[in-house]
Amino acid sequence: MLQEDLKNTIKSYQDFPSKGILFRDFLPILQNPTIFKRLRDSMISKEIFQEAECILAIDARGFLLGSAISLEISKPLILARKPGKLPGKITTNKYDLEYGSNSLSIQDDALKNHDNFVIVDDLLATGGTVNSVCEILKKKNKKILGLGVVIELIALNGRKKFNFPVNSEVKY
Repeated sequence: MLQEDLKNTIKSYQDFPSKGILFRDFLPILQNPTIFKRLRDSMISKEIFQEAECILAIDARGFLLGSAISLEISKPLILARKPGKLPGKITTNKYDLEYGSNSLSIQDDALKNHDNFVIVDDLLATGGTVNSVCEILKKKNKKILGLGVVIELIALNGRKKFNFPVNSEVKY
């Protein structure tokens, strides 16, 4: 079963990146092409991916998933990047994490020809990162069809912030 294989592959690191945080690392999945392909296929089987015009991946681990998904379903990939990484005219939104704050930016030109998006990231915790992307898309009058993540930390209630489907492959 995929969920069991994912849980057996995902590694956990106590006190990373700061004391009191239990970090769930999905990167070992990339070291197993069979599990990675099964993960990608499971994610793209969800209706939100079929209906979306575009995949929006969040810096940086979301890029790994987003590019694999985008290529497989032949849909454009747009990146939400951390500060100082994107040239041109950008829209930026600041957000808080469970262990700090940051901001994300999206190039305005990348958004202008698309209306319906599915957001991709590795993990949903408090929802701050995804909410930051949502705020940018709302400013641009774009529709969010859903969120696809590998890992959801259910105790942090991140999904409650959203009025669209959240598809997570593994819940902790």
